[in-house]
Amino acid sequence: MASKQYVVIGLGRFGRSVAETLFTMGHDVLAIDSDEDVIQNISDKVTHAVQMDATDEYALRTLGIRNFDVAVVTIGSNVQASIMTTLILRESGVKYIVAKAQSEMHAKVLTKIGADKVILPEKDMGVRVAHNLVSSNLLDFIELSPDYSLIEIQAPPEWYGKNILELDVRSKYGINIMAIKSHDDINISPNAKDMIKEGDVLLCIGNTDDLARLEHMISGD
Repeated sequence: MASKQYVVIGLGRFGRSVAETLFTMGHDVLAIDSDEDVIQNISDKVTHAVQMDATDEYALRTLGIRNFDVAVVTIGSNVQASIMTTLILRESGVKYIVAKAQSEMHAKVLTKIGADKVILPEKDMGVRVAHNLVSSNLLDFIELSPDYSLIEIQAPPEWYGKNILELDVRSKYGINIMAIKSHDDINISPNAKDMIKEGDVLLCIGNTDDLARLEHMISGD
């Protein structure tokens, strides 16, 4: 999985979670917030941390914002600042913009002005969003605890035509396959002889570190 450059703007609990998770996964992360104390607290957990007003178009452009692969706007309760920042990012040429909305109406506005993906914090955890951003095969990620997670992935082609016993995922990857989805059918608690087919979606549970290694493997890292 190739490293990407991310900018995370707004470092409340949600934004901080996104920024730190992306950095832990090996990506370059620029964190921006208007609060100097917040910047000091996160500075050693991201690549770069900058205290600034993200609605200052000139200041954003001087950071070379257009060169970032993904921008994540997680500004808190200031809806106007969220909208202005998203608009500036779009006009600056950022390739992909994810923005956090406070309400359905806010989400509609963000979509109309150019956000590629809009998330509502009640429905999406920061860690979950970060994992979805960097893995094209990863369909969903749910953190059950700091050490244990559940992921939903597209079965990698090299697994097609093999059963769970042959794949030996428990010893090779430290994970367990909890379910196999095939089109409209779902196999709960599959047995060792159940075959993985093209197009199958796997629900896996395991240690977060083991799941991260699996993510890297299926993403071609």
